[in-house]
Amino acid sequence: MKPNRTERLLRRKEFAVNQSRLRAHQIETMIAEFERMCIDLGRQIEAEEKRVRIDDPTHFAYPTYAKAARERRAKLQRSADALRFKLDALTLETNEIPDLQFASAAAAAAA
Repeated sequence: MKPNRTERLLRRKEFAVNQSRLRAHQIETMIAEFERMCIDLGRQIEAEEKRVRIDDPTHFAYPTYAKAARERRAKLQRSADALRFKLDALTLETNEIPDLQFASAAAAAAA
């Protein structure tokens, strides 16, 4: 039996919702990984500062490794923030799709 237009539309919307949920899960995983890496870099920075006994990044003898780790941590935090923004947009989009699904099914049933 050939699926009618409404069934195809519903399947397409369901597929879109599933893809959005999968993408959201992937983004959440990436955010968690970035946060873990930031924590690790923070520990490495602290260890390096303790080792050389200089914790002021503006000091002329501040370790180069600590400077680089601070920059990397800042970039990871910016990336995580950007991903959070994308996740919020994706979550909003995913929450709107099922509403469209039911609205289109109701409109098709009324026709």
